[in-house]
Amino acid sequence: MTSGEAVGQWLRLVVADAELSPYLIGVDLGRLAAHLTAGLANALAGGATPSDGWRGLGLSEAQHRRVVDYLVGVLWAADLPDDQIAQVRRTFEVDA
Repeated sequence: MTSGEAVGQWLRLVVADAELSPYLIGVDLGRLAAHLTAGLANALAGGATPSDGWRGLGLSEAQHRRVVDYLVGVLWAADLPDDQIAQVRRTFEVDA
């Protein structure tokens, strides 16, 4: 699975979430997907630069955690190694 495919599945899950989908109204999903794909590829390569693709959408910390949980679920289902999934989680976590 490529980073782009993972992000595509991730965004479908977020868009299908009744609580999260209103935050995406009017958002250029293609542009968001490109940004998230770059961030995911960087995280999978061992980069630790946080992704701010969700910043500015007004999500609460709990909602942001759910978004990241969706990503982790996609990566887990794709059978990525646990250490890579943990790295991605750290990269996309909320900066408290």
